[in-house]
Amino acid sequence: MSYNNLLVEVEDRVVFLTINRPRALNALNDQTFEELRHFFSTGYRECGDFHGVLLTGAGDRAFVAGADIKEFLDVAEQGNGEQLSRRGQEVFFLIERFHRPVIALVNGFALGGGCELAMACHLRVATENASFGQPEVNLGIIPGYGGTQRLNQYIGKGKTMELILTGDRIGAEEAHRLGLVNYTLPRDEAREKALELLRVIGSKGPVAVAQSIRLVNAYYGGDEGFHAESAAFGETAKTEDFREGASAFIEKRIANFRGK
Repeated sequence: MSYNNLLVEVEDRVVFLTINRPRALNALNDQTFEELRHFFSTGYRECGDFHGVLLTGAGDRAFVAGADIKEFLDVAEQGNGEQLSRRGQEVFFLIERFHRPVIALVNGFALGGGCELAMACHLRVATENASFGQPEVNLGIIPGYGGTQRLNQYIGKGKTMELILTGDRIGAEEAHRLGLVNYTLPRDEAREKALELLRVIGSKGPVAVAQSIRLVNAYYGGDEGFHAESAAFGETAKTEDFREGASAFIEKRIANFRGK
């Protein structure tokens, strides 16, 4: 299979899936979303029999530093914010509900859509330089790819409120302490730990693994919160505050929000 923004390699029955936009800190743009959709819906079949997927970002600086803000602005102008949010949620549901384990090897920034992508994976192993956050409020918008729902599942209401409302980041050690990541290790050890987990899971019954993934997800299976998130994302994407916040981000200046 051939993708522009994803690298796909298979070794020892593990699929290494790398988001390959290092100059953009692996930011999620439209094409990357569509390639992720293709891989997790049908493209994986070309990989043959495999134990699981190791998902990471190219380079040392970022797993995924967020979404493409310029594309966000275009969507805001067209009034398609809710559709954009639902598209991201649908792709991340494909990952969350994938029948083989997907482990995020989080190397560097996992912010905004990058944090949401990591949370859609079944397990997370972080390098010591990793950082996590949902900084969307800095742009006058909200998390739109499941962040308001999954972060709550992992770390609880109080800390979720704090991180989303302040837009603050947390480091790998705190993410581990809070339960957002399973392991925090030096880079080489983090990669080996992720592979070890995939090897261990791969030694178990594939049907039992697939059913376990399905049933654990079923506990959190209500879609109402996700639909509400998409609707609210669409509303905030229409505001003057979002246009100001996104423009300020691109222009590297402080946003002047007016509550409109």
